[in-house]
Amino acid sequence: MPTLDEIASAHTDLDADELAWLHLLVADWQIIADLSFADLVLWLPDREGRGFWAGAQQRPTTGPTALLDDVAGTFIPIGRRAMLDMAFSQGRVVREGDPEWVYDVPVRVETIPVRRGERVLAVVARNTNLLGVRTPSLLELSYIQAASDLTRMITHGLFPVPGQRSDHADTPRVGDGFIRLDAAGRVVYASPNALSVYRRLGLTGDLVGNQLVELTRQLVPPRNRPDEETISAVLGGQVARDTEFASDGVALILRSLPLRPMGELVGGLILLRDVTDLRRRDRELVTKDATIREIHHRVKNNLQTVAALLRLQARRMDNPDARAALEEAVRRVGSIAIVHETLSQAVEEHVPFDEIADRLGRMVTDVGGLGDAVEVRREGSFGVLVSEVATPLAMVLTEVLQNAVEHAYSVGNGGRIRVEARRLVGRLHVTVEDDGAGLPEGFDLDASSSLGLSIVRTLVESELDGQLSLGPAHAPLTGGTRVEIDVPVS
Repeated sequence: MPTLDEIASAHTDLDADELAWLHLLVADWQIIADLSFADLVLWLPDREGRGFWAGAQQRPTTGPTALLDDVAGTFIPIGRRAMLDMAFSQGRVVREGDPEWVYDVPVRVETIPVRRGERVLAVVARNTNLLGVRTPSLLELSYIQAASDLTRMITHGLFPVPGQRSDHADTPRVGDGFIRLDAAGRVVYASPNALSVYRRLGLTGDLVGNQLVELTRQLVPPRNRPDEETISAVLGGQVARDTEFASDGVALILRSLPLRPMGELVGGLILLRDVTDLRRRDRELVTKDATIREIHHRVKNNLQTVAALLRLQARRMDNPDARAALEEAVRRVGSIAIVHETLSQAVEEHVPFDEIADRLGRMVTDVGGLGDAVEVRREGSFGVLVSEVATPLAMVLTEVLQNAVEHAYSVGNGGRIRVEARRLVGRLHVTVEDDGAGLPEGFDLDASSSLGLSIVRTLVESELDGQLSLGPAHAPLTGGTRVEIDVPVS
């Protein structure tokens, strides 16, 4: 389904500011759809005046849909929908006409011009499913009256309000809690859900008839309230803004929409949501994340202690082979410690692996005593990997680099090792090439008895479900060895 930007760019002459205004409207028109119990469609005028393009649509969450099909991207020529033509040309809400029948469902259609300044930019069609119409309840009448006020604000270019969009990802919806205020900030209607929220704050009576600002001040201690300016502006229905506060274990998000259908303030619409459970889960997640990071930190410390003990033991060994084996163990433990150190600083269980690869390259050359004689250079990016992939891959990379340092170059000789990483279609392809002595004649990976290669093969094929191959290096690093690792990544 095409986006609003794509449709506007292809078929209209709307400029960037006008399109931004429509984006503000679409960002908040779920409220109008829910208050109206109706589907909304944004119709954009064709740049050549041939008709209208459906730029976006919104279904209600409070009632049955009137539009079973997606209409965004469809075109209606001039003359086919007289109500659209009239709303756009005359700049007024059009409600005339009999209900339309859509898939055997009677639908009442109203067209609302979207004005910005002196220009009508588009038309919103409000489509109400009339199937099973009955006498509306007080709740439904309050919803519809609020929707009517917002509709007239759209017509006069007063809605949306620039900058009013909520910053909260869990901003309240109409069904979460609805309060209608008069111009003085007094409650004239409160939905059952809104009343329940205030009962949790300690309210014993009814909301209707109370000044919402003063009542909230009585129920919420000053230390738990936002600043006085915010609470007066939001709970008084004076400005389009939202706020959040918590009191005695109850956390609320409140959002205010001032109602100015003809320019003068006639009241306010307050949407509120009890987010106590959400905030409790947020705190639990924060605590869990902190605990996990602390565990990774302690594992890293323990691994570094193990590496230090192995290094101390290696220094006491007289047998060169035993000393070399312990030093290899130190490098293997060190590679795992680097991953856990990175995880201890991460917010989630994901690791930016480029830094780890660079550190492993430095560790292998430093421990091998080659210093600057061998240059390990990374090309490309490993990206961010989950910890389940990062840990075994770090060990694999350590073993491959160590093999290159140990077997490719003789004492006093240096060279270059190139590490290339590429991600493509859910897979990570890693190449490690050196310009050293190359593989011995008749080398067979399957017949090799090297512990390092055995570890690499087991980790790549069994742990990472990937593929491993060895062969001669490609130009320009001719004469050396090329190791290719291909593993799936998410």
